[in-house]
Amino acid sequence: MLNAVILCVDDEPYNLSILRMALKDQYLLAFARSGLETLQAVEKHNPALILLDVQMPDMDGYEICRRLKGNDRTRHIPVIFVTSMDQEIDERAGFEAGAVDYITKPISVPIVQARVQTHLSLVKAEKLEKSYHDAIHMLGKAGDYNDTDTGVHIWRMAEYSRVLAEAVGWGCEQCNMLELAAPMHDTGKLGIPDAILKKPGKLNDAEWAIMKTHTTIGYGILTQSDAPLFQLAGQIALNHHEKWDGSGYPHGLSGNAIPESARIVALADVFDALSMKRPYKDPWPTDKIVSTLKESAGSHFEPRLVDKFMAVLPRILDIEAKWEA
Repeated sequence: MLNAVILCVDDEPYNLSILRMALKDQYLLAFARSGLETLQAVEKHNPALILLDVQMPDMDGYEICRRLKGNDRTRHIPVIFVTSMDQEIDERAGFEAGAVDYITKPISVPIVQARVQTHLSLVKAEKLEKSYHDAIHMLGKAGDYNDTDTGVHIWRMAEYSRVLAEAVGWGCEQCNMLELAAPMHDTGKLGIPDAILKKPGKLNDAEWAIMKTHTTIGYGILTQSDAPLFQLAGQIALNHHEKWDGSGYPHGLSGNAIPESARIVALADVFDALSMKRPYKDPWPTDKIVSTLKESAGSHFEPRLVDKFMAVLPRILDIEAKWEA
């Protein structure tokens, strides 16, 4: 982050000169010598990180930090206290105020350089993680764009998928990944013409053949990334219309040849679709949905998954109620 601005705050010019020497070759620097100057400099420079003295004449560093963390525009800026106070009570006060680290005086140039680099790397990682999640949400929404519901379907069925995965013994990390991957299951609908997606009547054979390709289109889009999450999403997109008895598409897989991830998402997806109001149908009552799922065990769905789904049905209904609130 060579263009990152580091704001250095201290009422002693000597300490500011050491910070300048330590950081000038790697970062853009701004300086302040009081609390008021600090708040003004933050507004002007939008720093990526602040090195903040604790003891200053007009307001102490704790108060400055609390003000920054109480402002939506500045709460994200990491603050490292630079102070000669090293007692535990002072550290606790600093962390309670919102600081991410402490550097004690006398200032060590290598320590300052290492701490700044570490915390800027963490900021960069957090931004990448947010971008990653934003991309996931955009792909999920894009695949569901032409749907007529309020947009909650893909997020609600993703929660159902997580609950079912937990019920069959998936680990926490796997469940987290499945919940993120599930909303992208219909990404391939981006490649289906509107005339087919929005057709009010029944699709003819030729149109249905095109509609089925959304599975392979989605797989092709999502597996452009080697990231495990997108590989999982591609697996689900390709296989979520396969059926336990082999009558599904696109490849007519049956039984355990269908990835468990896709079997889980398919069941969660159908439950949620049946519970929703559509232009062509009213929402089904829960008892009718339950009967349908049980009747489909062994044909559309894996019987074991249907049993597990029924076992966690109270949790599923709680999630449904939460989204409807």
